[in-house]
Amino acid sequence: MDWQELTDLTHGQPFVVERVRLTRSGVAVEGQFEPPQLAQLSVDDQVFVAAFVRSHGSIKEMERVFGVSYPTIKSRLNRIAEQLDFVETDPPAPTSTDVVDRLRRGEINVQEALAELERSR
Repeated sequence: MDWQELTDLTHGQPFVVERVRLTRSGVAVEGQFEPPQLAQLSVDDQVFVAAFVRSHGSIKEMERVFGVSYPTIKSRLNRIAEQLDFVETDPPAPTSTDVVDRLRRGEINVQEALAELERSR
């Protein structure tokens, strides 16, 4: 079963995966795992996101592929974006207070604290 079939089966309702098997090794892991965010989108939204990636983010190409206007593409992208968590790829530099607090708690040593403070300048 692929993600699209699973999404169809659940009718877009949240679900939890309880068993994962690695196909090459046959190792199975049991627990409670949430599917990736993109897999939680509707099948239509998954197709839309895949097309957007394949078009290298070109809204003009998306207009051509889907036969709709720029505002329609932007509106759909915004709706999909609201369903996804933002991933911080460049976290802010720690403040001196953060570094001192971590030093007090013993999470870092003096050299590490100094290095972090130097990097945050």
